[in-house]
Amino acid sequence: MTQKSITIKASLDARQAAYFVQTAGKFESEIQVSIDEKRINAKSIMGTIALNMQEGQTALITAEGADEAAAVEELAAVLA
Repeated sequence: MTQKSITIKASLDARQAAYFVQTAGKFESEIQVSIDEKRINAKSIMGTIALNMQEGQTALITAEGADEAAAVEELAAVLA
């Protein structure tokens, strides 16, 4: 399992959330994003929108699978 904690640089609107989910979908790994006590599947557009990622929040990206390190790094780059 690979994890990375990052500070979100800009709030995600619907288009950016769709790009985040599309990026997550490129990977085989199970990917989750946690903010406070909320945890969502990074490949779920509804979950990503519901998480309501805002500038300045700290998000924990967790991935488990064959390409977990690449998945965490690429998704961290999308948020940062």
